[in-house]
This record gives sequence, C-alpha cells and structure tokens, in this order.
Amino acid sequence: MTAITEFSIAVQKRVGRQRLLKAFKVLLGSVPFIFLIILWELNTQFVWFDPIEIPPLSDVWGAIFFLQSDCPGFVAAMQQHNDCNLTNNIMSSLGRVILAGVVGIPLGIAFGILAGMNRTISGYLEPVGIFMNSVSGIAWIPLAIVWFGVGWETTLFIMLNTIFWLIFFNTMMGVRAVPKVLVQGVQTLGGSYYDTIKHVYLPGAMPSVITGMRMSLGFGWRALIAAEMIGGDSGLGFMIFVSAVEFKTEEVFLGVILISLIYLISDRYMLVPLEKWTIERWGLVWKPT
Repeated sequence: MTAITEFSIAVQKRVGRQRLLKAFKVLLGSVPFIFLIILWELNTQFVWFDPIEIPPLSDVWGAIFFLQSDCPGFVAAMQQHNDCNLTNNIMSSLGRVILAGVVGIPLGIAFGILAGMNRTISGYLEPVGIFMNSVSGIAWIPLAIVWFGVGWETTLFIMLNTIFWLIFFNTMMGVRAVPKVLVQGVQTLGGSYYDTIKHVYLPGAMPSVITGMRMSLGFGWRALIAAEMIGGDSGLGFMIFVSAVEFKTEEVFLGVILISLIYLISDRYMLVPLEKWTIERWGLVWKPT
C-alpha cells in the first residue's frame, strides 16, 4: 500500500467519506468560477477589453459600498430607507419573487392535480397552458404596462404568468404518469377522494412538481428582471437598466452577479432540501448508498 493510499484512507476515516465527497463536489463546482475570476483579473492587468466594457473586479466590489454610501445603517436598510439604494432594489426583487411564488405555486399545483385527474377540466385548461407556455413571459410586458402601468402590478403579473403555467403543466403531466393500479388500490381499501390525492397523486407527481418549481423560479427570475427593466420602478432589473443608461458597467455586473447568487442560494437551500425531504424520502428517486 502506497503512502498516498494510506493518507487517503486516513483522511476518509477522520473526516468521513460522505463529507469528503460533498467537499469534493463543492470544489469541483467552484473551478469554473475560479477560472473566470482569474481571467477577469488578467483582463484588468492586460486590458484586453476597456474598463467601460469589463470593469475591474475591485470596481464591482466598490459599487456595493457606493450604492449604500448614504444608507444610515442596517435597520434603515431593512426598513427600506430611500437612501439605501442597493438593499432597496434587492428587497424589491425578492419581495416580488416570494409573493409570486406564494400565490402561483400552490395554485399551479392545485389546478395541475385537478387537470391531471379529470379529463374534462384538462380539456379546458391544457390548451390554454400549452399556449401560455409557448409565449414568453417577456412578450406580455407591453400589454401589462398598458393594463397596470409601471410598477409592482406589472412585474407581479409577469411573474405569476410564468410561474403558474409552468407549475400547472408539470404537475398535470406528473399526475397523469401515476399508475392507475395505485389509485385503484387506495379506493379498494376504502380511501376517499382526498386520500387518493394526498397519498397517491401528490407523492407520485412530486418529481414533476419539483422540476416545475425549479423551472418556474428560473424562468420567473428572467421574466422579472426583464419586466423590471421595462415596466418597473425598482428592483435589480431596474437598477441594471438605469446603470447601463448611465454607463456604470460596474453596477450592471454587480446586478447580474447578485441575481445569480440569489437564485443559486434559493435553489441550494430551499429547493434541494425540499427535494430530499419529499422525493428521496418517499423513495421516488433511486439514490445509491
């Protein structure tokens, strides 16, 4: 046995194999970002692109403090003080996403289950769902501005339109994929209509529901940013648009990075745990031990 092998076994025993694998996955996922940061810093040194096109990383970092320079403090930021520009825009975008998710996801799941179980309801809603999913949420922005004006209503409408139909369609397809023998088994044992939904349709459709949630939040973020750019009066999309007009590319880069980080964090700490708690817990997805 070589020294490297002995060292590897010793590390696995001390740290734990699962923890070591998780750390390796995190490290592996960080490699592309580290590579991009190195290229970014090299561009700053050798000026392959002008600073107006790709600003130095230090300028992007400094934009955080510049946008918050007049903010009285943390409490004022949480209260959305007028001078706390960055946190106000972050909280505006987050508020719209949370509100659209709280309303759109339960409604999409409920109507998706009904459409999946009932062919009559499906006959009415499925063509509408196909039509709405085929039209990008961004395409509704001009009409939304005419209907609701510039502000919260327009961006919320675009988000709800994107989230609801994606969740609805994925849930409906998931319910239809549930084997009929499971439904008949519950009914044979005296289960009610509610028991069928709770113990068969909802768990069976959960992989499709989780996929729909991930898709809807991803596409919803894109639609939200576009809506804030065109029809919003606050938010990260609005900040990016205003900064681009004023040629403040460091603030544009900051906005893009914040959008990516917020989605990555929400996916990692909200959707992934939900997936483990439901799909893996019920044995709907095989996971090697």
